[in-house]
Amino acid sequence: MSPETRAVERPVVLGIETSCDETAAAVVARTDDGGTDRILSSIVASQSKLHERWGGVVPEVACRAHLETILPVVQESLAKASVAREQLTGIAATYGPGLVGALLVGLSAAKALAFAWDLPFTAVNHIHGHVYAVRMAHPDAEYPHVVLVASGGHTAIYVSRSPLELRLVGSTVDDAAGEAFDKVGSILGLGYPGGPRVECAAKDGNPKAFAFPRSGFGAGSFDFSFSGIKTAVLYHCRGQNAPKGGALRPDVNVADVAASFQAAMVDVLVERTLAAAAAFRVPTVAISGGVAANGALREALARRAPRSVRVCIPPMSLCTDNAAMIAGLGARRLDAGLEDDLSIEADPTPIRAEV
Repeated sequence: MSPETRAVERPVVLGIETSCDETAAAVVARTDDGGTDRILSSIVASQSKLHERWGGVVPEVACRAHLETILPVVQESLAKASVAREQLTGIAATYGPGLVGALLVGLSAAKALAFAWDLPFTAVNHIHGHVYAVRMAHPDAEYPHVVLVASGGHTAIYVSRSPLELRLVGSTVDDAAGEAFDKVGSILGLGYPGGPRVECAAKDGNPKAFAFPRSGFGAGSFDFSFSGIKTAVLYHCRGQNAPKGGALRPDVNVADVAASFQAAMVDVLVERTLAAAAAFRVPTVAISGGVAANGALREALARRAPRSVRVCIPPMSLCTDNAAMIAGLGARRLDAGLEDDLSIEADPTPIRAEV
C-alpha cells in the first residue's frame, strides 16, 4: 500500500464478512456529526461460479475459497480506502448465523488482526447487519421501522427501534425465501443462483398463469412458510411421482411458472411486511438481504405501501452480502462500548428474538 493516505473521519472500522459464499471486507468511517456512515471501500469476492456446477453452496468448497481470498480482500479494502492500519479505530466481523466453517475463516482473521494491531474488536450478527444496511442507505429514516430481511438462508421481519435495538416479530418456519428461489430455479433447469435467473425468466411470463399457494398462519402472525410452494412447483413441472432430477413435462411453460412463482412469493413477503407495519403502527418499512435485490419485490412494496408509509430500500450493493454493513454496525457497537473478547466463537444458529 502507498504510504500516502488521506485524512479520514473517526471512527474508522474494518469489517469482515464470510457467513456463506462471499468473501467481503470494507472500511467505513463515521462523519463528523456521528450520524452518517461513509463507505470508503467495499470489496466482495463472489464464489457463485465455484458452486454453479453443484447447483448450490458446498460448505467445504466455500471454506477453502474463503481461506484463499480473505487476506487479499482485506488488503484490497484497505488500499482502496487509502487507510493505513494506524488509522483504524476498530475491527468488526460476522460471527453468525451462517456456515460455521465459513464464519470461522472471517472471524479468525478479524480476531488475529485485532490482536496484532492492538485494536478493539466487536462481533456482529449477520442478519442484524442487513437490518442496519437500511440505515446506512437512508440515514434520515426515522426509528422505529419495520425491516424484512430476505436472503438465501434467512427470512425474518424485525421492528428496529435503534441501530442496536431490534425485535423479531416474524420468521420462516421452514425454508428461506432465497432458498425457495434457488430450488425453483433448479427445478426449471435455470441453473444457480436461482434468484436472478428466475426473475429474468419471469419477465417473459404471465404471473397469473398458475395460482401457486400463498401460505399463512392466520391473523396476527407474521411468519412465513415456503416449503409448500416449492412442492407445488415441483409437482406441476415434473408430476407428483417423478423421480428426483427428472425432466420437465413437455407442456411446461418455464416463463409462466417462473412468473407465477415469483408473484406468489412477492405477495406473501409484501403482505406480511405491511401487516407488521400496520400492527405496530410503524410509519417506515424496508427490505434488505439478497432477495431484496429482486426487482418485482422492490416495485411491489413501493406500489402497495399506503401513502402514509415510507418505503426505504438499500441499493443492490447493500442488499446482498457485504462487509460495509458489518463495519457500519460494528462502529455503532464499539461506540456503545460493546467490545467483544477475542475468545468469542462462531455461532451458526438462527438469529435471536431480542437484542
